[in-house]
Amino acid sequence: MKKYTELTKAELSALLTELEELYGEYKARGLKLNMARGKPCNEQLDLAMGMLDAVDSSSVLTAEDGWDCRNYGVLDGISEAKRLFADMLDVHTENVIVCGNASLNIMHDMIARSMTHGVMGSTPWAKLDRVKFLCPAPGYDRHFKITEHFGIEMITVPMSENGPDMDMIEHLVAEDESIKGVWCVPMYSNPQGYTYSDDTVRRFARLKPKAPDFRIYWDNAYCIHHLYREEKKQDKLLEILSECQLNGNADMVYEFASTSKVSFAGAGISVVAASVGNIAEIKKHMTVQTIGHDKINQLRHVRFFKDMDGVMAHMMKHADIMRPKFEEVDKILTRELEGLDIGSWTMPRGGYFISFDALDGCAKEIVAMCKDAGVVMTDAGATFPYGKDPHNANIRIAPSYPSLNELVTATELFALCVKLVSVKHLLGK
Repeated sequence: MKKYTELTKAELSALLTELEELYGEYKARGLKLNMARGKPCNEQLDLAMGMLDAVDSSSVLTAEDGWDCRNYGVLDGISEAKRLFADMLDVHTENVIVCGNASLNIMHDMIARSMTHGVMGSTPWAKLDRVKFLCPAPGYDRHFKITEHFGIEMITVPMSENGPDMDMIEHLVAEDESIKGVWCVPMYSNPQGYTYSDDTVRRFARLKPKAPDFRIYWDNAYCIHHLYREEKKQDKLLEILSECQLNGNADMVYEFASTSKVSFAGAGISVVAASVGNIAEIKKHMTVQTIGHDKINQLRHVRFFKDMDGVMAHMMKHADIMRPKFEEVDKILTRELEGLDIGSWTMPRGGYFISFDALDGCAKEIVAMCKDAGVVMTDAGATFPYGKDPHNANIRIAPSYPSLNELVTATELFALCVKLVSVKHLLGK
């Protein structure tokens, strides 16, 4: 098969007729499939059903240090839950606060507190003329929605397989005091599935920001979401809190994680990890905000998983469900699109997404055509600040939720739409 970019107008026109006929056949099937978000499928949720039996009305609901989990108290989480998350993130328990069901809520709160009260005695951001955030992109749309919600100006930073463009980040934070933070998904990034290299992590830890209240928002959401059981096929991420401390920047990072895609989506537990100074600052605000999070749910999680060995054994069951889906998407895209010069995609070793780059100017129409034929995908542009992809090229593929058979159909339709829109685009040129 020749590259589409090498076909004549006549060849492209003939191909367009053929592809439109196939597309019509898909539309006639009345499909109703959804690949819009990285939701766990039912089989994944079933893995955690035993958690509902880990605590019942006959259970002793006392934490290991004697706290009655039915009552008020324990602002920063029961000790066994703190230990579990500390082991997950390779930090100390003194650096951990266990919170509610979603890390996104913690991130929102951190931004809100910074706006109203500042960071460790700094001027509240709401009183400043300008506040900016660095946004590696393609990136996580919900991160960008938080900063947009608070009127924070977002600056796009290009991504590579090693992580964000660190030359750009180092230059910007050193020169501009209005830059107060950077969003990061450092392991199996959303949507490309990249893991930051050791050099990238060390460069983050060595940053010399002009703003003393600059913070790295290190959303380590996929730190245990490997697709492969073999350790040699699993990405590794350098631990950033200790690297920051080594470089005299102990307070510069907030790290986040949760069990939202480990146990029950929306009914897990979450964590923020940071320096002792940051933890004290966060707890000072939390004492006004809450009397404590759901300790029974924390206890339920610990009694179900027991320890990190239990967590990782559980995650390998997730991997066995997710891996065939990722491999099937890659297989279909390779079969249908390889060599045509109309798109490229990632095949990560973990996380929840595959990132696809179409020809410039084509992403929105591809997603729209998929939707018209019954397959809903993440809006084109969502992976960039303000929902505006400057190239209109990036599309996030979320393989987790559909069944394998549904995923095959959805991916084949997606590949067809890529071909169809690409031919139209090339003919238009």
